Amino acid sequence: MTEPSSPADPQPNLSPKTPDNFSTPSPATQISPPPITEEPQGSRSSPRQGFSLQFSSASPAQLTLKPSSWDLLTGIATVLLVIGLLLHNAWIGLPTAVIVLWLSLRVIWPPLSAALQEWISVRNQQLLLAGILAIVALLSLVRFTGLVNILMGERKINWDAVGALAEAFGAVGQISVAFLALYVAWRQYVISKELTTQQNRITQQQTIDAYFQGISDLVINDEGLLEDWPPERAIAEGRTAAILSGLDGEGKAKVIRFLSSSKLLTPLKRDRRLGRPIFDGLGGYEEDLDYGVRVIDLVSMLAYSDLSGTDLRRTEMSEANLVSANLRGCDLGRANLSRAILYGSNLAKAELTRTRLFYGPVATASPRDRLNPPNFATGTQTGAVIENADFTQVKGLSEEQRYYCCAWGGTKTRLTIPGGCEGIPNKLTLAENC
Repeated sequence: MTEPSSPADPQPNLSPKTPDNFSTPSPATQISPPPITEEPQGSRSSPRQGFSLQFSSASPAQLTLKPSSWDLLTGIATVLLVIGLLLHNAWIGLPTAVIVLWLSLRVIWPPLSAALQEWISVRNQQLLLAGILAIVALLSLVRFTGLVNILMGERKINWDAVGALAEAFGAVGQISVAFLALYVAWRQYVISKELTTQQNRITQQQTIDAYFQGISDLVINDEGLLEDWPPERAIAEGRTAAILSGLDGEGKAKVIRFLSSSKLLTPLKRDRRLGRPIFDGLGGYEEDLDYGVRVIDLVSMLAYSDLSGTDLRRTEMSEANLVSANLRGCDLGRANLSRAILYGSNLAKAELTRTRLFYGPVATASPRDRLNPPNFATGTQTGAVIENADFTQVKGLSEEQRYYCCAWGGTKTRLTIPGGCEGIPNKLTLAENC
């Protein structure tokens, strides 16, 4: 015995869904349709499925032309093309030919493009296209220049124009040859200059090495002790003056470093009878700032010299005459410039870290003069003469050095001191007024 179906339970409609017998679902069953899934053949369609299918049939995707429409359009265009060809009517044949060509390419191009990408690489496709374009360009040149007509004898050559053109090309060739000759001559000059510079550098180094050996043999005996008698010292100074006058800045710096490291520029303490240097008990020679005698005195050998950009660290140039010397960019770290004459020298961008410009306290230190002897305890007359010197953008300038340069540099030098000279008196002007 079957139970009567509840009114709330929907009864399945076993009849096929057609537009005639389709009924709209009740509001209780109008929910969002689930995704359409493919069912096995023979399965029954529920009212929801019928609603979903009916809705998808009205979607915008169905607005595009079906394959049958493309076939119909192709057939009509082909018939019109044949009619235009039979009637020799361009008004009909030309538009229909364009339409038929477009329809044909629409079908042919996708498989043809895929085949080209599979058989021919992209690089070969570019080469093929470039070759076709090159052939077309050559044919265009032949067509527009009339070369075929000239070869066939249908067109005469204007020999006057050809002659004028040949003269123009000849003039251009002569000018090009002249420029080429000028370039070759310039390159030969540059190469010759580089070779000459390199040869001069080698010769200079050989000269410096010979000087080092000669000075060593002259002032040092077989036991390694200084034998700097007055004749030896005079000859050593003469050799030094001669070689410094013929060297460039780097060569001069090498000589100064050698003489400074070997203590030949340092005032050495000597005995009062033979003038021999005295040992300091530590394996070296004792220095004497007041009465010491140097083996080689630079005096004015470096005046007006160009030593820019050289390495002069830890060099001994005290009491050296460096008037108007170019020391721009030099590394003068720990160098001794006490009592040196730097009048008008260019020390811009030089390194002055721990460079000695004076002895004693900065408050009592003063530049050297011609009359009074130096006092190394108080610093009077032990400082360098820095009047009119250029200290623009110097590096490593300590506060004591800045005070000394501002106090004894004069008006022109004070304008170049990094950090300014505010609050520092101009002692040089005061001394001149006194």
